[in-house]
Order: sequence, then structure tokens, then C-alpha cells
Amino acid sequence: MRIAAGAAASIAVGALAMSLVTPAQAAEPTQPPPATAAAVAEPPTFAATLARSYDTFDANQAVAVDKKYFYVVDNRKITKHDKATGKPLLQFVSNPGGPLIHMDSAVVVDGKLYASHSNYDQSPMESSIEVFDTKTLKHVDTYSLGIYRGSLTWLDRHDGAWWAGFANYDEVPDGETEPYGGTYNTQIVKMNDHFRVVESWNIPKTILDRFKPMSNSGGSWGPDGRLWLSGHDLGEAYVMKLPSMGPELEWVATVTLPGVEGQGIAWDRSEHTPKLWAIKRSTSQAMSFTVPFRQISDPTTQPWQVFGPGHFEQ
Repeated sequence: MRIAAGAAASIAVGALAMSLVTPAQAAEPTQPPPATAAAVAEPPTFAATLARSYDTFDANQAVAVDKKYFYVVDNRKITKHDKATGKPLLQFVSNPGGPLIHMDSAVVVDGKLYASHSNYDQSPMESSIEVFDTKTLKHVDTYSLGIYRGSLTWLDRHDGAWWAGFANYDEVPDGETEPYGGTYNTQIVKMNDHFRVVESWNIPKTILDRFKPMSNSGGSWGPDGRLWLSGHDLGEAYVMKLPSMGPELEWVATVTLPGVEGQGIAWDRSEHTPKLWAIKRSTSQAMSFTVPFRQISDPTTQPWQVFGPGHFEQ
């Protein structure tokens, strides 16, 4: 009898406790579980259309472009071509054994061609910016970055600042035992007029995994106000925007570039219909593409929330 009475008392106390707890619990709003990185879908993919291709003899690293001409880049050479005919007009050649070792991407700004240069794949990594007069292709200036964040692979001018990519690699150079910097250490930087870094961002690891064992080879700001990046091997451009918070660029979309085999890219912003230029190393071709950039929209999701009393996460 005492056991039964004790049990009844316990039940009564429990019921009283539940009557006190249940209303407070019922007031809690139902919140969806927070999104996880694994649940985030990959951005959409779009396809570019080849507008024109040009046969060259040294399109090995990248291409730069202005209103009337395009410039193909090799390690120690730059060749200027007529955009209308494709005819080669001038060529800059650095002497063997000279200070120029590995020019990569290039960009034309105010009548000057700025080439990204490094000592790839020597250690420690050294980089410089080499400047040429587009009319004569004579070398007119140099800006040394010395031993820095990696190998300078591209440079562009946008929104009153210089932007650049410093590549690092998982590839192990001949005669070495360690990776050349590590692909995950690749950085995108914003620089002032004196080429001093004022901000820097990382590339999402999902994209860097596509680059491996190489790295980011090209970058160019598009007419859509987004940064377009390319790797060393794949025929893809990755459309990026600056993040609203955090140190990692936001991946907006991927654009396939038929026939392209990675390397440097350049937006031609001189035409009414902007085109994206790239190269095909295996056939030494420069190629221009029509890109559906107006169809690409920024993500609408917001990466943060503000809660009031009763809704706090604990």
C-alpha cells in the first residue's frame, strides 16, 4: 500500500511539473535546422559560345586584349596580333638567361600591357609586374614584389584598384621533396596604386580541388561586376563575388569554355558586346567567347539571422 501511495504521489508531482513546463515549451517557435556545408548545392553552370579563334605560334600562357589588338603570352615572349585579321604585328622576346623567366597572364590598362611574372617553379617564390608599351611592345617599367604570398599569375584593374592572384601548388617540382606552396594557400588580393595589398581573400576549396595539383592561372573582372577566375587545365571559368562577410570569395556560377585548356583569361571590355578571351595551348590558338553573363544572378540567401527573446539559439 505504501508503494502504491508513493507511486501515486510521484505521478501527481510529475503531472504538476509537466503542467508548468508545457506552456513555456509550446511558446518556442519551430525553427528549421541550420544549413550545413554539405547541404549547399553547387552553383549553376552555363555554357559560353565560341565567337572566333585565331591561329598563333606562342599562345602558351595567356591572352590580353584591347580595342584593336590581342596579345598572346608565352614564358619569355609576347606577340601582338591584329584583332580583325589575326596577323602578328610585333613580338617582344626576352633573352635566354635574362631576368624574365615565367610570364603568365596579362592585361591592357591605359595603353600599357601589364604582365604577371614569377620565377616558377624555382624556390623561394619571387614575383614582379612587367610593363610594356602596347604600340611598340618595348619594356617600359617593372614593379618588384620580391618573395611574397606565392607566384603572381594574373593582374587586373577594377574599381580604382589593382587585383591579383598569388598561386601556390600541390605539384612537387623536379629535384624537390615538398609541394610548391600548397594549392590551398592560393590567394586573391586587392592592391592600391603602389601595388601594396590592402585586402585578400581565399578561393573556395571546392574550386581549388579542381585546380589541383596546379592552381589559379587567370583572373579578369567581367562586365557584370564579378571576378572571373580560371585554373591551369580545365575549360571552365568560375564566376565569383566578394563576400558580404568572411575571408572566402563567393562562388556564383561556372561557365564552360569549349576547347579551352585552362590558363589565363581576359575580358574584352572595348566592344558593345563584351567577350571573354582564352587560349588553347595544344593548338596555340587564341579564342574569344560570347558568354551569357546577364543570365547569371547572385544568390539570394542571407548567411545570418537576428533573433529576439524566446528565439535565441542555445
